[in-house]
Amino acid sequence: MTISSSLNAGVAGLQANATRLASVSDNIANSSTYGYKRVVTDFNSLVLSEGSSSYTAGGVRASSQRLLGEDGALVSTTNSTDLAVRGRGFLPVTTATEFNANSETPEMMLTTTGSFRLDAEGFLKTESGLLLMGWPANADGSIPIYPRDTDDGLRPVQFALNLNGDPTTRVDMSLNLPATATAAGGSGEPQILSIEYFDNLGTSKSISMEFTPNVPATGTTNEWNVKLMDSAQGGLLVGEYTILFDDSRASGGTIASVTTITGNAYDPVTGDLIVDAQSGPIEFNIGAIGSSFGLSQLSDSFAPIALTKDGSPIGNMAGVEVDENGYVNAIYDNGLRNTIYQIPLIDMPNPEGMVSLDAQTYLPSTKSGAYFLWDSGEGPTGDIKSYSREESTTDVATELTTMIRTQRAYSSNAKVIQTVDEMLQETTNIKR
Repeated sequence: MTISSSLNAGVAGLQANATRLASVSDNIANSSTYGYKRVVTDFNSLVLSEGSSSYTAGGVRASSQRLLGEDGALVSTTNSTDLAVRGRGFLPVTTATEFNANSETPEMMLTTTGSFRLDAEGFLKTESGLLLMGWPANADGSIPIYPRDTDDGLRPVQFALNLNGDPTTRVDMSLNLPATATAAGGSGEPQILSIEYFDNLGTSKSISMEFTPNVPATGTTNEWNVKLMDSAQGGLLVGEYTILFDDSRASGGTIASVTTITGNAYDPVTGDLIVDAQSGPIEFNIGAIGSSFGLSQLSDSFAPIALTKDGSPIGNMAGVEVDENGYVNAIYDNGLRNTIYQIPLIDMPNPEGMVSLDAQTYLPSTKSGAYFLWDSGEGPTGDIKSYSREESTTDVATELTTMIRTQRAYSSNAKVIQTVDEMLQETTNIKR
């Protein structure tokens, strides 16, 4: 009978408003929780039957949804590894427990912000135990090609808390020798340049280059004798070459030819010659034949122009930075910066379809759709903002208004139940 359906509708109303109150209370409780996404509860009517002479109440059903597509405001912090996503993307994370149990393929979870700090093992970790994940870089800081539609290749970001010796393997040099020194009447005094390098233990050594002009009795030779000596081997001669410079109008001052006296051969195409230092071979690029880069012979001055080399001494890690493109850089007290990981941003068609977990983390599901890993700053995901946290999307004023409306609706449904009870009592009294 319809009076019974009224009672059921009233009970359904109590349950629905209790559900809405639960979401409101959750939102208010997390109004100061970084990265929290608010929950909304909607009501949907249920219709059992509808006739011309009588009506059966169906009641109401509540459905709740977490709005993962909403972005909270970003606030500044003083920690370089406080990260927030400026856009619709998500950061990949895993838990320390999951990584310890399955270190090869830890399960990827997603979040929009986190305060990551270095722990004793060098991992970037939050207080709740979340580990930031990224793609490991090569030794030279480049990022290999990883699949973009799976989490294969993602590893927890971990730092070596001290830097091992990084030996020097290549030196690129640009230097001018005085043309007047190879003319008749020149002093014939050598020009000396000492080039520092780092051995396999990060110790500073040097290669001494001695440039001696070939001075003729008359005219000009445009020719130099070059000796390379290794300090690590007590000044041992590790290479000697004769370099002839061009004096034509088209290529004047560039290398015309290099003759090897001792040591490894010179490559005229690349401009490289290999020096066998004590720590191993070092490539010296002195310039190719006819190239304007490298050694030159012009005018009357000896002038080292540019010198670049790889390698570094031993250093301790002094800081960590994450740039807007997701590159994680380790900064050492010897001035070296190493790119060791790249943090991608994950995008999916339906963020609201993900499964919500503790600590503002989420799991992709069949409802959220297939995800894709983008480079930060490219595609639809936005970029990564360091020194920042994302605030809760809860608006306390709106939630308090909703709570008052829910309270009144709950009281009204309770009144319906009370009225139905009184009517049932009257019906019972009629039978008596």
